[in-house]
Amino acid sequence: MAWTPVTLLLFIGIFAAMGVITVLEIRRPGGDERKGALGLTTTRGDRLFITLLGTVYIFLAWLGLVGMPLWAPLGLSIAWGIFCFWKV
Repeated sequence: MAWTPVTLLLFIGIFAAMGVITVLEIRRPGGDERKGALGLTTTRGDRLFITLLGTVYIFLAWLGLVGMPLWAPLGLSIAWGIFCFWKV
């Protein structure tokens, strides 16, 4: 993996999301469990993990099938993240 400013931003974003989840857990303990569209009982951390995992698959599939540029999979990944935190 190339260590570029974009890679740094990616890791900063992941750690920032984990920080937000931690602050939310401290303010409202319990993980905000709910049963979503996939039939899974998930917490905030579970939904973050599902979002990150799905984002990786979206980008890898896009790179394998289409190639560059990566603006479209970025939009798909943001939509996937919204879906995960809203319905999963």
